[in-house]
Amino acid sequence: MFADEAEFRRKIAENGFVEWAEVAGNLYGTPQPRPPAGCDVLLEIDVQGAALVRQSHPEALCIFVEAPSPEEQESRLRRRGDPENHIAKRLALADSERVLAYGLNAVRVVNDTLEETVAAIAAIIGDARSAG
Repeated sequence: MFADEAEFRRKIAENGFVEWAEVAGNLYGTPQPRPPAGCDVLLEIDVQGAALVRQSHPEALCIFVEAPSPEEQESRLRRRGDPENHIAKRLALADSERVLAYGLNAVRVVNDTLEETVAAIAAIIGDARSAG
């Protein structure tokens, strides 16, 4: 959903976002989910957003997906055609994001292959459902 600044700020005041932030002068947020009973909510967000979600939902399961190595992360960013400034920024943030994720007690998943990563995340979610 795209909204002008006034609408976005109104939604903030109404608690319309599960997490939101102002980044480089732009407002970004994840609307409050309203899932049917018995359904999970899966958010693909950065660790700063996860920290905000954890504040309002301490029971949230956080999964931190990371590349096998900094070299592989750089290689993947280059293969997908990211601009140099984006690559440098992502690599510079990687260590601090990892520390923040560990501080959230996020479950770590190394993204070696898509199939293994999807299976690992599905197993983590299944285990959390069984425990909860």
